[in-house]
Amino acid sequence: MLELSILGFLFGESLHGYELKARIQALSGHIRPVSDGALYPAISRLVKAGLVDQRTEPGTGAAPRRVLSLTEAGRDELYARLGHPKDVEITDGQRFFTLLAFLHHLPDRAAQAAVLRRRKAFLDVPASFFYRDGEPVRAADAPSVFQQGMLRIARATTVAEKKWLAEALAELDG
Repeated sequence: MLELSILGFLFGESLHGYELKARIQALSGHIRPVSDGALYPAISRLVKAGLVDQRTEPGTGAAPRRVLSLTEAGRDELYARLGHPKDVEITDGQRFFTLLAFLHHLPDRAAQAAVLRRRKAFLDVPASFFYRDGEPVRAADAPSVFQQGMLRIARATTVAEKKWLAEALAELDG
């Protein structure tokens, strides 16, 4: 998801590494903090693959800074990743939110809708954090107030997300 975030944030404008890191951290928040030890090697891989261009500009202080921009190949890679996300990018909530952050860059509304339909299909399958005899445990049947809370919060979130998905799909299809 780090590489998707880099490509997504560079889609509209060139950024220096510090600003890119700040935007990625704002998107992922405290859930998945971004370290320099992860970010800069990812940038280097994208530069080496020809997906990101890197140039040095004078900094506002004494040190020069590296400015990153998306190449045409990088734009094509972003489109491919957005249009054909991995299953885990559909099923993992935080990864799906990262995907959603940049899905508007995908120019094909039908392809955008297809991604949302995959998420809806995932949410339509009954699931739980807890199972008993192979069946999902419902909030009312959870053995503790804490597990009940987890299940109630997850259910409310799923209901809200399904409502939004229906509205977004109606707009995309309309």
